[in-house]
Parts: sequence; C-alpha cells; structure tokens
Amino acid sequence: MRFDEFQAAAEAVWAEIPDQYKAGVDALVVERKALAHPTIRDIYTLGECLTETWPSDYHGPETLRSVLVLYYGSFLRLSRLDPDFDWDEELWETVTHELRHHLESLAADDTLEDVDYAADENFKRLEGEPFDPYFFRRGEAVAPGLYTVERDVFVEVEARRWRPGEPVEFDIGRQRYRVAAPAEEGDVCFVHLVEGVDAAGDVYLVLTRRPTLRETLGALVRPRRPRVVETEARAERVGDGRSGGDVAL
Repeated sequence: MRFDEFQAAAEAVWAEIPDQYKAGVDALVVERKALAHPTIRDIYTLGECLTETWPSDYHGPETLRSVLVLYYGSFLRLSRLDPDFDWDEELWETVTHELRHHLESLAADDTLEDVDYAADENFKRLEGEPFDPYFFRRGEAVAPGLYTVERDVFVEVEARRWRPGEPVEFDIGRQRYRVAAPAEEGDVCFVHLVEGVDAAGDVYLVLTRRPTLRETLGALVRPRRPRVVETEARAERVGDGRSGGDVAL
C-alpha cells in the first residue's frame, strides 16, 4: 500500500468512529517514518497516542488533549516481514487501540498501559532478553489465574513446590488439563503447551512458587531475582473445568 492510499484509508477509518468517542483528540496524524523498537529486532510501533494536559479557560479544571499518530513506515516494514499482513485490519486495530489510550487517560484508567507493558515484556522473553517474569499478570485477565497477552494465553498455578514429573492440573474455561511438572525447579516456570490445547496463539502454563514466610522476609533485606525456567510439554484433557465459563482462545 502506497503512502497516499494508507493516508486515505486512515482518514476513512477515523471518519467511521462516532464523534463522541473522539472528543479531546485534536488530530489523526500519519507519519512516513518507521518507529523501531529500541532493543528488539523486527518490532515496530504502528501508532501512538500523544496526550498532554492543558488548563481550561472555561471551567477551570485541567483538560486532556491528544493527537493520534500512525507510522506508515512501520506498517510497510511489517508487511514485508509477514506475507499475511492485513493492512486494513491492522489499521483499524491500531487506530482504535490508540483511541482507547486517550479514553482511558480521560478516565484515569491504566488498564491499557498494563496490557502494553505485558506485551513488551513478552517480546523480551521471546527474544532471550531480561524480562519481568510476572509480566503476564498485567495482561488481560479473562478468568481467575488466566491471562491473555495479545494472542498468547498464560495459565498461572501457584504452589509451594512441585516434584519433577508429578501431574499438575489446571482449567481453561470449561475444560480441565494435566501436564507433568518440569524436571528443573524454578520460582517461575513457563511450560509451553505444544499440543493438547487449541488456541490462536501460544498457550503457557506458568508455575509460580509461593515463597515461605522466611523467604518473604529475607527478600526485604536481600532482594533476589526469581529463577525462571522455560520448557515444553503436551497437555492432556482430563475432564470438565471447575471454574466454569467459556474462554475464547
């Protein structure tokens, strides 16, 4: 897609959004440049919501004004990396995503900031860079202990410890699964479920070790980084889930 076509498509998307949701947004700006991630290769920022606080001349309290920026160069580079890249779908998702940033700023809601943080930390994990091992908790919580970070699904099970090979059971919606605990112990174990669970993205069982009281108090004096283990396993369906409710994967 050429720049002029992209700009016209962006303006068409913006025109579809009702005016009441665009209150406080001064402009939708399209930049030609690509905005690359500072440390992770082949990751680009498609858009940003630039928000500032201004004093109101009418009612006294401060008001928020935003400008939404789209980076055509980022779309172009990602389209060259992914043969299935859908320009129209990505454009719509980016505009509405950045608009949600503005609306949450008006409501003093940090939900989307957390989602973006989780996505960024997940990229670091996949690239082998240092990352926050509990990042998934700041993703979208869709059920108790169940989080999504973009298309990836994280199921957290917390306990004191696991014996290598012992069965660990967990629920995803109305279905219950079992895997064998990893041979290597850690404070946080990411078990990539390579078979047994169908989902649009990757599914991870995250085993988090609950610290003892002594460990908790000791960490206040001498903090240490959690030991992270990453492995793979096949999930086995063992029955109906106990948590109930359907979860779209």
